[in-house]
Amino acid sequence: MEMLIQLILDGLVNGMLYALVAVGLSLIWGVMDVINFAHGEFLMVAMYLSYWLGFLLNVDPLLSLVASGAFLFIVGALTYKLIISHTIGKSAMSALLATFGLSMVLKNVCLNRFSPNFRLLSDSWLTGKTMNLGGVLLPVPQLVTGIFALVVVAVVYVMVHRTRLGWAIQATAMDKEAAELMGINTEGIYVLVFGLGGACVGVAGGLMPSYMAVHPEVGTLFGLLAFVCVAMGGFGSIPGALLAALLIGLVESLCGFYIAPVFKYVAVFGLYLVVVMFRPKGFFGW
Repeated sequence: MEMLIQLILDGLVNGMLYALVAVGLSLIWGVMDVINFAHGEFLMVAMYLSYWLGFLLNVDPLLSLVASGAFLFIVGALTYKLIISHTIGKSAMSALLATFGLSMVLKNVCLNRFSPNFRLLSDSWLTGKTMNLGGVLLPVPQLVTGIFALVVVAVVYVMVHRTRLGWAIQATAMDKEAAELMGINTEGIYVLVFGLGGACVGVAGGLMPSYMAVHPEVGTLFGLLAFVCVAMGGFGSIPGALLAALLIGLVESLCGFYIAPVFKYVAVFGLYLVVVMFRPKGFFGW
């Protein structure tokens, strides 16, 4: 029983991290109907920033997450202004291919400048610490990351559903032309949404170097899982992305232990296929 509880808690903690990575993508996808293929590479950039701040300036990831979140907000906003704005109103493939090109640029720049070597901060405040809860061990870095993820997801949800800015975002997502007639600056909303999407993944990437190695390919899997979370939860639904992320974390943890580690992502994508067979628009899609 202790092992089962251990696996469930591990899965939920990982799921909360996936939710934080996915919620930014869900926001962008739901408001702008744009697929940001470089979302995983944004995570990788945030992890490198946090790593180098820790390695060169001895700034702990618990502090550098602020810098990585702010930096990725700027990166997201610039991505919209310099790339995505030129694809609005054109084929959906335009934005997808543009962001795919951006992902290749970011990945290969990091590969060229930092090599493919794996890098890990070994002396952060949280590294190596664990909590023992009645025989169940919880790694403190992953637990703190999961808690931060849950808080950020909750803040984004409240902002979107309980504030005037959030209502403006929803209005822009529903009908851009009508929102403009009501005096909403839809261009500013698009910049803000892309920036928020980058900031969410920046916070996640800022915390992760304390327990996960940084390398140029690190964002690929997280980006793919974020797409699965958004599609499974329902396009633009923050609760749906959270639910899907938690389910993915649980399936990954349980199947990795009870079947085999090599089959855990087979189970994850199998779950995705089952969900979209019966709910093509996801849990909370409409």
